[in-house]
Amino acid sequence: MTIRPLTPEDADALALLFGGLSEHDVTVLREDVTDPASAARLAQEPGMRWIDINEDGRIDGYAAMTRLPGWSDHVGELRLVVDSKDRGAGVGRRLVQHALREGFRAGLSKVVIELATDEDRVLDMFGSLGFTGEALLRDHIRDRDGRLRDLIVLAHHAQAGLENLDVVGLTDELTNGA
Repeated sequence: MTIRPLTPEDADALALLFGGLSEHDVTVLREDVTDPASAARLAQEPGMRWIDINEDGRIDGYAAMTRLPGWSDHVGELRLVVDSKDRGAGVGRRLVQHALREGFRAGLSKVVIELATDEDRVLDMFGSLGFTGEALLRDHIRDRDGRLRDLIVLAHHAQAGLENLDVVGLTDELTNGA
C-alpha cells in the first residue's frame, strides 16, 4: 500500500471510496460525500490531503489536515475515511501517523479530530496514537434518522519526547539521519 498526496486525477477513485460508505459512516462525516462533486472538489482543493492506494489502484483510505484560522493557526483538524473492507488492517493508523508527521513538519503543534462516541474501535486506535479527550458535546450529531448522538473531540499535542515522536514514526527518521 502506498500513501501519497491526493491529486485531481484521483477524484473518480475518491468518489468510489465515498460511494461505498454506509449510512452510519456518512452520518459522522461533516461534508456531504454522497455527491460525486464533493470528491472532485476535495481533489482540487490545495492543502494537506493524502490517500492510501492498494496494489489494484483502489483508494483504501483518505486523510486530510486543515490548519485552523486566526488565533488557532497552530492547530490542525484531521479528517479520516477508511473503506469498510479495510478497517482493522492498519490503513487508518498509517494514514493518521502520516498526517501527524506531515502536520507537525508544517508547524502545527496540536491536531484535533471529532468523532462519534459510539465508535469504540476508532476511539481506541486514536488513543493508542497519543490522542486524548478534550471535549464531549452531548447530542451534537443528528443522524439521518433524526437520532441525536454525542461527539467527542480528541487532541494530539506535539511534544519533544521520543515516545510521541515514535508514535508518528519520526524516531526512525531522526536516528537514521533523514
